[in-house]
Amino acid sequence: MRPTKRRGQNFLVDANTVRRLVRLAEVGPDDTVLEIGPGLGSMTLGLLGAAGAVVAVEVDPPLAAALPVTAAARLPAETAARLHVVLADGLRLTAADLPAGLPAPNVLAANLPYNIAVPLLLGVLERLPSLRRGLVMVQAEVADRLTSPPGSRVYGAPSVKLAWYTHSRAAGGVPRPVFWPQPNVDSGLVAFTRRTPPAPAELRADVFAAVDAAFAQRRKTLRTALAPWAGSPAAATALAEAAGVDPGARGETLDVEAYCRLATARLATGAPGATGGE
Repeated sequence: MRPTKRRGQNFLVDANTVRRLVRLAEVGPDDTVLEIGPGLGSMTLGLLGAAGAVVAVEVDPPLAAALPVTAAARLPAETAARLHVVLADGLRLTAADLPAGLPAPNVLAANLPYNIAVPLLLGVLERLPSLRRGLVMVQAEVADRLTSPPGSRVYGAPSVKLAWYTHSRAAGGVPRPVFWPQPNVDSGLVAFTRRTPPAPAELRADVFAAVDAAFAQRRKTLRTALAPWAGSPAAATALAEAAGVDPGARGETLDVEAYCRLATARLATGAPGATGGE
C-alpha cells in the first residue's frame, strides 16, 4: 500500500489518537457510523469496538478490499461482522449506495481527505439527512474556517454553509506524527450536531448563491458584492434593506439567518431564478 497525494491519503496510525477520536465522537452501540476514507482501518477498528455498525466508504479498491481482512484479523468475529464496506466516491455518495437492511447512519466519524474536505462534508450532510451528529478531522485552517463566528478573520462561505446544516465547534488539534506519511499541515477536529435549517429547504440554493456572491468579493460592501446575484447594486441595496441588513456591511459580518432573510426578500420580488432551484 502506497499513499497517494492525489487522493489526499495520510493515514491515521496511532492507537491513542483513535481512542480519543472515538471517545469525542460519543459513539455507542445504538449508532450506525458512517466513516468516509477509512484508509488502512485504524479508526475503523476503534469505531467497530463501540458502534452497532460501521459503514466504511472507500474509493480506493485495494484499500476497500483489505479492510474486512484487517478487521477479521484484529477483532473478534462478532465485532468484525459490524463492518460494512462500500466501494464508492464520498463526493457522490447517496442513500442508494448504502447497505440495504441496515439502519441509516446517524453519526459521521471520519478523517476526511483534506483536499476535498469541505465539499465532501457539505455534500454528505445535504444528501444524507439521517446524519444527526459527527466528528471529522480536517486541515487545521479548514477546521477554524468551518467553526468561526461572523466577523472572524477566517469566517467565510464554508462557515455559513455548515451553519445551515449544523451547530458546530472546534474539538481540538491532532499532531502530525500520528499520521503516515506525516502531512505538511496541522490537523483539527470539528464536532457538529444537526440543526433544523434556518429557512425552508427549497430556499437553500438561493441562500448559498447569496453567500458565494458575498464572499467572491470579500472586501466589497454588500451593495456591490451582491449586485450580480440581485441584478444590480440598486437591487442589492433594496434587498438588504428589506432583510434588515446594512447594504454597506461586508459579507463576513452576516450570519446564516441574515443570508436567509436576503434570499427570502429576493424570492418576494419574483426575481428570475429566485426559487431555490439548483
